[in-house]
Amino acid sequence: MTIEIDGLTKQYKEHVVVDQLSLNIKMGEFFALLGQNAAGKTTTIKMLCGLLSPTAGDALLDGESIVHHQVAAKKKLNISPQETAVAPNLTVFENLLLMGRIYGCSKTEAKKRASAQMNLFGLTPRQSNKAKTLSGGYKRRLSVAMAMMSNPKILFLDEPTLGMDVRARRDLWKILNQLKGQVTIVLTTHYLEEVEMLADRVGIMHRGRLRTLGTVQQLKHETKKNSLEDVFLELTEEGAL
Repeated sequence: MTIEIDGLTKQYKEHVVVDQLSLNIKMGEFFALLGQNAAGKTTTIKMLCGLLSPTAGDALLDGESIVHHQVAAKKKLNISPQETAVAPNLTVFENLLLMGRIYGCSKTEAKKRASAQMNLFGLTPRQSNKAKTLSGGYKRRLSVAMAMMSNPKILFLDEPTLGMDVRARRDLWKILNQLKGQVTIVLTTHYLEEVEMLADRVGIMHRGRLRTLGTVQQLKHETKKNSLEDVFLELTEEGAL
């Protein structure tokens, strides 16, 4: 397992945001974590990334504890945040090169990695363009490519296609599909079609708890629903435990 979560909990005074979450995610798996706003998924991701300390429980990222070996755990991961984090006045290539150097690569190695990521994400024709001139879709591609510059074992994608048009979204899906098996990906998104297209397994959180876990087909079968949207609505409706 690449991610082993055991009783992970986050509590603010009397309010429990994440409630004893336990979950294993396999190496190379594309995993989607779903939930309504305030379900606890963002807090979970922040704890796994070392941005928040858990109140209780722990998680191992490629064998490293987020509680006891946080620095080592952070070296296993990277994240493409919802807010596109690119330097607007640097070119595509310069953004990638900067990330490589920040992560300790030599200039030669950083150039090599940057070229590989530009090829993968279809950015090579725009390598000399300043990031601020890119469309929203290409900025998102660049953001994910920058996260890949550290060669992470685990990649967190927070709403990677938010605000994209249909064509740009589908183009990024094709690229992300190519990463399957190479890196463990944890996706949070509100686009359920995206989950059906990409995810190997799905976890749905509600009120801080994991309500269900399985493939899209398993969840449809277990709930006797015809769509993931119907599954989601049933498990997150008001009054669901």
